[in-house]
Amino acid sequence: MNDTIFALSSGPAPAGIAVVRISGSQAGAALTALASGLPPPRQARARTLRDPADGNLLDRALVLWLPGPGTATGEDTAELHLHGGRAVIAAVEAALSRLPGLRRAEAGAFTRRAFANGRIDLAEAEGLADLLAAETELQRRSALAMASGELSRVVEAWRDQVLALSAAVEAVLDFADEDDVAGLPADFAANCGELALDMEAWLRRPRAEVLREGFRVVVAGPPNAGKSTLFNALVESDAAIATPIPGTTRDVLTRPVALDGAPFVFADTAGLRADSDDPVERIGIDRARAASSAADLVLWLGQESERPPGAWQIDPQCDRPDRERIGCSRHTVSAVTGEGLDALRGDLVATARKVMPAPGEAALGQRQHRLLDECNDALREASRADDSLLVAEHLRLARLALDRLVGRSGTEDMLDALFGRFCIGK
Repeated sequence: MNDTIFALSSGPAPAGIAVVRISGSQAGAALTALASGLPPPRQARARTLRDPADGNLLDRALVLWLPGPGTATGEDTAELHLHGGRAVIAAVEAALSRLPGLRRAEAGAFTRRAFANGRIDLAEAEGLADLLAAETELQRRSALAMASGELSRVVEAWRDQVLALSAAVEAVLDFADEDDVAGLPADFAANCGELALDMEAWLRRPRAEVLREGFRVVVAGPPNAGKSTLFNALVESDAAIATPIPGTTRDVLTRPVALDGAPFVFADTAGLRADSDDPVERIGIDRARAASSAADLVLWLGQESERPPGAWQIDPQCDRPDRERIGCSRHTVSAVTGEGLDALRGDLVATARKVMPAPGEAALGQRQHRLLDECNDALREASRADDSLLVAEHLRLARLALDRLVGRSGTEDMLDALFGRFCIGK
């Protein structure tokens, strides 16, 4: 954390512009060494960059000097806006690596310094990681809400309320023998309960995992039911081999797709039958059953009597005049002509959105949900306890859970895992 770090912070070369970011106590010295001086703070200037080692020309670039602590990392920061060729970037990075006190940044190093210097908290950092990984509009808007501090502001307000409750308990413990402090306020338990209810409203929200990973839909049924053809139509790609030969699909084939801004993962599976003598096909059948059990939704293309609980009955291949109709189907479709596919897609999107956060709504991840649940439990225990010492302890545990949620306390291993999700230069 004491070293000055640098990295390419824009997209991979070649590109029109390449931005190399430098952060740390030696950022100003590094910029001076390459550009023969510092420009005015926060004003872009064109400068000729030369290698301090031999004076050779590196590039003609725009440079920025951003003195800390009012920067993204909270440290002195410099930016070099270079021509985006690979050779230019490599030459500038080589020159920087030879300067004393500078080293190349590791994955997530800039964001980790922003966290360490109090520019962002842990919940905002997690939102930023999700924002960098966002591939759909719903993912982008939810991650942006988290990265912008929606949850952090709510947690800070909750923490202030817990501190106020703790102060009331400490007054009872410290001054119980004084005449003007007789006991806990009459509304103390009610206040604990109301705060717990606020947290429970967040705990009931749709979780971030289904948004991050995608709503998982498995296409299942007996051999030759049209599963692979329907799968290809839904993902709009010839991803699966579709033939009239039974047992063509041997494994689970998955494809991520965005439908109307919502993330999905579709899975094609082996045909389910009990009389296969092929050991490879039997492995595929076992995997198909496992995938169906783990799915958020199964599209069943077989007979209704064999439909798994909760699966949607689909009547496929409606373009074939010789097909056997399936009664009580939720959708009748033809992957060849496209009949019924728009209605099926619309139904899938509407169903997925019910278990996903609303557009622009911050959603709790697994770690955040667990800690908030711990805080809620502690508040419930505090509202029921009769002994003031026990009340104080439960409130301490509630504060600790909130502090861990936003990163006021935590383990180094968890931080390593989080910031390892970031790319080099972020």
